Amino acid sequence: MSLLIPLYVHPAEDPGAWHRLITAAARTYGVVLNPASGPGEEPDPAFTAAAGALRAAGARLLGYVDTDYGVRAPADVAEDVRRHREWYAADGCFLDRMTATAEGLPACRRLVRAVRRLGAGTVVLNPGVHPAPGYARLADLTVTFEGHWSTYVSAFSRPAWTARHSPERLCHLVYGVPEALVPLAVRTAHDRGAAVCGPVTGEPPNPWAALTPALTGASR
Repeated sequence: MSLLIPLYVHPAEDPGAWHRLITAAARTYGVVLNPASGPGEEPDPAFTAAAGALRAAGARLLGYVDTDYGVRAPADVAEDVRRHREWYAADGCFLDRMTATAEGLPACRRLVRAVRRLGAGTVVLNPGVHPAPGYARLADLTVTFEGHWSTYVSAFSRPAWTARHSPERLCHLVYGVPEALVPLAVRTAHDRGAAVCGPVTGEPPNPWAALTPALTGASR
């Protein structure tokens, strides 16, 4: 089991969280860099330093890009990917708020092709739900669940098409996990066909700020 970590907190605000993440880099699938709901308008020196330390520790860096469920212009999405690569040497991108419908699949296919041409070696799609069949074939990793632990344990359903994909290509991001149940959340994701997960104890608006339970509990 490996962890996808969207650490949406500035390195200057919580350097301890970044230090813990750097020391646990070997257990991560990737770390999502999100300086300003994207790369921002100019490079952030604190993120540049954090990205360099993570890279040196062996982490894969993924630049956060908001697609706004297909509303954002593809050129703007591509520009965010370019900035992440140029400023932070991101290995790939985390395309957030992706469409999940069959009608949105052709546009998603074009977008993935475009960001790969820009050098994105790893493409992660985050519709946050199980999308229509076909999306998971486009990306290296697809987040098919993002939500609260209470929803995860009570209302999760797994469509049949997911069984045709390697667990290493599916991810579940679960927040609001009681600290004592973080190891259970990891096992549950594995049992549900996702070899990548991100269980955290935090709650909205920024559940990903607290990482210690995820980084330590996932190894139990």
